[in-house]
Amino acid sequence: MPIMRSPRQMNGSADVLDAVVVGAGWAGLGVSYWLARRGLRHSVLERGRIGETWRTQRWDSFRMNTPNVQTVMPGDRYDGEDPSGALTRDQFVALLEDFARRNALPIEPDTAVNELRHENDAYWLTTSRGTLLARNVIVASGSLNCPVRPVWAAALPPVLCQIDASGYRCAADLPDGAVLVVGSGQSGVQIAEELAQAGRTVFLATSRVGRLPRRYRGRDIMVWLLECGFLDVRREEVIRLAGRIPPRGVLGSTHTISLQALSAQGIVLLGRLTGVEDGDRLSFADDLEANVRFADEASNNVKRHIDEYISGAGIDAPVSEPDPAETVAMRQPNPAIVSLDLSRSGITTVVWCTGFKGDFSWMRLPGALDAAGQPVHEDGVAALPGLYFAGLDFASTRKSGIILAIAEEAPRLVEHIVGPS
Repeated sequence: MPIMRSPRQMNGSADVLDAVVVGAGWAGLGVSYWLARRGLRHSVLERGRIGETWRTQRWDSFRMNTPNVQTVMPGDRYDGEDPSGALTRDQFVALLEDFARRNALPIEPDTAVNELRHENDAYWLTTSRGTLLARNVIVASGSLNCPVRPVWAAALPPVLCQIDASGYRCAADLPDGAVLVVGSGQSGVQIAEELAQAGRTVFLATSRVGRLPRRYRGRDIMVWLLECGFLDVRREEVIRLAGRIPPRGVLGSTHTISLQALSAQGIVLLGRLTGVEDGDRLSFADDLEANVRFADEASNNVKRHIDEYISGAGIDAPVSEPDPAETVAMRQPNPAIVSLDLSRSGITTVVWCTGFKGDFSWMRLPGALDAAGQPVHEDGVAALPGLYFAGLDFASTRKSGIILAIAEEAPRLVEHIVGPS
């Protein structure tokens, strides 16, 4: 697609922009849309192409978890024929490109930011194409794009193929043999299911993660969660209830995914992976049943919340119907597997689905990041004047980090930049 040029070209001039946005995913483009509406001179820097992370860190069959009716950018609305459908990876990238083109957003592709510092009342961004100066910087490079593995992953045999969820594309790319998927969050269960459907022998090391039904009482579950206010629960309240920011509940893009349903497809369920013994033997906690129970209880709690909302609002909604993924009987090893020999089990590949963090190592701004190298902020506003973060997971509410949140988040951050009129 033709790329709109920034009002500040990379010509080495000392011109200072009103703002620079780092990252041209849905968050960065959403902020740029509102910066443009407020007449602020700005540039959007992207290390690759628009939606680069979506292009390069999602598997081939990936689909969005929000329904089409909610997968919209600021100022847009869905008017298609499949509101409950789910966009593919490539369709979502096309949506972002179309949004940038229609709104003539000032994108600078292939422009990696190597360093961000603050001097003389301006932010200096050293990039692969020169240096920019700006009064404000909005970091929208993502907080879930750098995979995390347990430290003892390096102790596994070198002949074993190890990849992260962000590196997985399809079953055919993996070596012949059984596959161990570690982590039963969003990516883990979907990849495990795809591998099983491709005829692979799959072991799934589970974890303590909730789940959601795809549809409930006549609607997509995300439609209910948005309408009933579940997604508006504040970050502080989520932490108070769970003791930490929990992983998002598993939500299949087109159907409900439960651990018991995966077991019925022949996937061997294991407890949490706890370590490596003697280089080629893995140990697992005896917590499989507890992990399944936790996921089921999370689904039931959400459905109760929706039931109470429906009753209180007097909504005429159909009664709930049994979900096959929730009623199928679970198959589990007997006795439980707490130790597994890699060679005897035929495992040739490990897919690590053990979480992500953001890479903000390029920020040379004292006080901007915490001890773990993650942003310090309140509702996306950093303690340093003129510094903002957009699109962070759970930044303000449960909704934060989901595409539909940027319609609220972007104008709020831009109005903070503009200040009182």
